[in-house]
Parts: sequence; structure tokens; C-alpha cells
Amino acid sequence: MAVRMELSRILIRELNDYQIIELREVAPSNGDGEGGGQMEGGRAFPIVIGLPEAQAIERRLKGIHIKRPQTHDLLANVVESLGGKLVSITINDLSDHTFFATLDVKSYDGKVIHIDARPSDAIALGIAGGVPIFVEDHVLEAASKDEP
Repeated sequence: MAVRMELSRILIRELNDYQIIELREVAPSNGDGEGGGQMEGGRAFPIVIGLPEAQAIERRLKGIHIKRPQTHDLLANVVESLGGKLVSITINDLSDHTFFATLDVKSYDGKVIHIDARPSDAIALGIAGGVPIFVEDHVLEAASKDEP
């Protein structure tokens, strides 16, 4: 079963080769409009990513537009031009300290296609559109055991 997560923070240190994003479990709604979307409590884990991906995520979070399309913009344009729509991102595996993800794209005929992607690229692509992020339970469990 997949768990809804949100990007809770991004740590960019330009002098390092790696950057860190943290995903945190979204609190379930309690039916009265409270909860749901809150990032307090719940499980969380970091993902190490590269500087270009971290900068792309940060630009998208801040709504900074660049004159020419970057790689993530290009992919979004291709998906849209082919009649598809990114509906979610799923982090579906963790192996040898490497996370795996899919872009979950609804095609023009209504089928959902799962496209293999790095989590950092998937998040950079989906963050501007508020696309939900899901993480499989077994990945959450493995990530919590994997932390030092």
C-alpha cells in the first residue's frame, strides 16, 4: 500500500556534491477539515540528490521561471503534448541505498502509465503542479532501517 507524503524540506549546500530532500508522511484527515496535508508527526526520511535536481525543485517551489525550458519543463511539455497528465509520483523501491520511482501518467485514453524515474526528477517535475507523492510501505520501512 502506498502512503501519501509531502516534501517537508530541501537542504542545498552548493559546496557539496549531494543535496538532501526530506519527505514526511501526510497526516490523514479526521473528517472535519483538520489534518490532511499537515506535516506534523508521521514517518519521514531523507533522499540524497544532486545539485541540479535540488535547484530545479527549489526553483519550482519558489515559482521562478526561466526563459528557456529546462529538462523537467521539457518532459512536462512532452507529456502534455501527447495528451497525458502527470497524476502522481510513486517511490516504489529502495535497493542498495538507491530509491526508485515512477511518474504515474494518465494517457489520452485514460490508462495510467508508470514511467521509471529517479525520485529527484519525478519530484522536480511534479512539485509545481501540486502532484501527490506516494511512497510504498515497504520503502518507508526499509528507509527507516537504512538510516544511521
